[in-house]
Amino acid sequence: MMRLNGWGAVRWMAIVMLCWCGVSLSWASKKRSGNYEPLFGKSLASYSVTSSSLKGAVFYLVSGHGGPDPGCIGKYQGKELHEDEYAYDIILRLGRELLQRGAKVHFIIQDAKDGIRNTAVLKNSKRETCMGKAIPLNQVARLKQRCDAVNSLYRKDKSAYKRAIFIHVDSRSQRRQTDTYFYHAPGSRYGKRLADQVQRIFKMKYARHQPTRGFQGSVSERGLYVLRNTVPYAVFMELGNIQNPLDQKRLVIPDNRQALANWIAEAIELDYKKSK
Repeated sequence: MMRLNGWGAVRWMAIVMLCWCGVSLSWASKKRSGNYEPLFGKSLASYSVTSSSLKGAVFYLVSGHGGPDPGCIGKYQGKELHEDEYAYDIILRLGRELLQRGAKVHFIIQDAKDGIRNTAVLKNSKRETCMGKAIPLNQVARLKQRCDAVNSLYRKDKSAYKRAIFIHVDSRSQRRQTDTYFYHAPGSRYGKRLADQVQRIFKMKYARHQPTRGFQGSVSERGLYVLRNTVPYAVFMELGNIQNPLDQKRLVIPDNRQALANWIAEAIELDYKKSK
């Protein structure tokens, strides 16, 4: 066995430390490279970029409500369904799909703990922030805060294709089943184009998976605060009626939440191709 004394021992320890640091720095570099997003939760934080189909595109993903405001509340098997939790889970799933296609993604509403969840009933919390800032209860202040966040990022991003996606869940009479429907800002040519593309994909998916049901989700312009006050072209999506038992299946089944994210990402990909 080789014995090291004096300067030899010092040199050996330096080599060991360099090797250890090399591993550590390699891991840190991977984390910074864009293949690690802690908002997804521990099991899904690491992801692979599997294509370049959205390379150069930038997205601002905004889930409705959050913090002190849970949004709409439905009842399911004696438990509450909170709009903000389901909108957030689907936004995370959508963001992960976009990142895997090479896009740059900003999550405007964030929860440091929840991550993507695979349970039916998503427990409510008030942890959500607007990119680290507390979300105000006042509605106008809350909406202005997220619009300001989007616009600030928009001015910094260098891309020819920048889009904002807002996801909400509606609340209507328990008996009224609704399909996902889409809004764009008044006069927004490219917001409408993206909304129309998402609608087409949803129609196609419903025709394939539920051919006898059909899809009635509409596209229309609406002067919502967030559509009027954000700079990027945007689509606002209402995913269903949180009170209706059939619409609830769209939310409480994790595979359905993932399907919604997949379909929206597929539509975005097609819209991006049209912009080139």
